[in-house]
Amino acid sequence: MSAGEAPFRGETLRLDWPETGIALVTLDRPKELNALSLTLVGELGEALGHVRRTAARALVLTGAGRAFCAGADLKLVTSHSVGRSPMDLRDRYLAPLAELFDSFEEMPFPIVAAINGYALGGGCEMALSADLRLMSRGAYLGLPEVALGAIPGAGGVQKLIRHVGRAKALEWIMLGCHVSAEEAERRGLVVEVTDPSELLPRAIALAGRLSALGPAAIAQAKMSVYVAEDADLRTARRFGIEALTTLAGTAEWREGVTAFVERRKPRFR
Repeated sequence: MSAGEAPFRGETLRLDWPETGIALVTLDRPKELNALSLTLVGELGEALGHVRRTAARALVLTGAGRAFCAGADLKLVTSHSVGRSPMDLRDRYLAPLAELFDSFEEMPFPIVAAINGYALGGGCEMALSADLRLMSRGAYLGLPEVALGAIPGAGGVQKLIRHVGRAKALEWIMLGCHVSAEEAERRGLVVEVTDPSELLPRAIALAGRLSALGPAAIAQAKMSVYVAEDADLRTARRFGIEALTTLAGTAEWREGVTAFVERRKPRFR
């Protein structure tokens, strides 16, 4: 796989390879503020699967136009396109959306969200599901569903609590706040706030730093964090021991240790 790997363009997104081992997925419904249509949900799932099969080292996710993702496609939700009952809405749209966002944790590579504009509702839930986030100045994120007589239903409540704590999550969700990039950075939600022109280069540079590290170690480290978040201390510790045992003795392990002893940068494959 190389930076020259063939790009893919679907109806709602693009998949490019800006550097070796780094995938760039751009949501591409700018007129609809990259709202989450059924097609976009399906194509994003397909793109993640393709990136996983190519053994990519990192993925950057961003949006075209002035939004990262404005959330659910309300025209779709209020039409009969996803069924005529609340249960149809759940089964055909809400549950697949939540499962898609949860699958971000299961990817063996890190996912970096480059939040270029509004990330609201489902768009915020998508950003919260990424492993790391960068935001451009002037971008906002939030879960404003209460203003529509709803609540976040694709994992946003649970993930926001874990990111910023119960008190701040209650404030932001119940007031439907639009949170600035600077406030998100203060709360530890984002790694960096950049000028708009620097967002993608900085996100790709961060992905490059990640891709230079041992891919198996990155995958195990990522999973260890998510398991530790869900499990009791002893279970999480046991998982960590088994994860390290899985790495011990591998070619990646040997290269890392040898490079340290030889005082050189490791060359992971």
